[in-house]
Amino acid sequence: LWGLWTGFFQDDDILMTEMTKDQQDEVPSNGDEDQQARFPARRLWPVLLLISGFAAYFGLGLDQMMSFATLGEHRDALEALVADSPLLAAMMFFALYVLCVAFSLPAATLLTVTGGFLFGTLSGTVLVVRGATLGATAVFLVARSAFGEALRKRAGPALQKLEAGFQEDAFSYLLVLRLVPLFPFFLVNIGPAFLGIRLSTYGLTPLIGIIPGSLVSAG
Repeated sequence: LWGLWTGFFQDDDILMTEMTKDQQDEVPSNGDEDQQARFPARRLWPVLLLISGFAAYFGLGLDQMMSFATLGEHRDALEALVADSPLLAAMMFFALYVLCVAFSLPAATLLTVTGGFLFGTLSGTVLVVRGATLGATAVFLVARSAFGEALRKRAGPALQKLEAGFQEDAFSYLLVLRLVPLFPFFLVNIGPAFLGIRLSTYGLTPLIGIIPGSLVSAG
């Protein structure tokens, strides 16, 4: 996971460098225009995947299953799984949390509480924070690659001014949004993708900002 995380940061630096070079290029030829016209279509499939997953969650009735009542009914079985295969149980919980955040499903509180009583406050919080960070990073990358650059090019000076102001202290702004739930979690995940925030800056804020709330819920 650490290799994947650092790889994201390296890719982000390369992407930002390439974007800067592209802005310095001259007007593209007809062939380049054709490639740019096809660019959004190639980038839309992850967005469609996330939307499909969100729709399937409700369409298949999974939202009815993800409840504290269901958790209470299966508590003994879950605790037995953790006792028999703790590593497998932790991996399954981590993957489920990543998917929950990536698909913006309204089950984070339930999963955080579940992680606390299954793995303990400390271990549960570690799994929750890492899972939320990876899931939020996935949403950020999908939103930025699909819409971020196109929106920034078309929005004009207004968005550029907002972007410049936000980037002056992006880490502090994002950290406050994580610590103080002024906006829904999924909006905080997606919004920075349209403001040119670096992945390294974005990725640290959920890793730090959701720890207090996770400790309380997991405890």
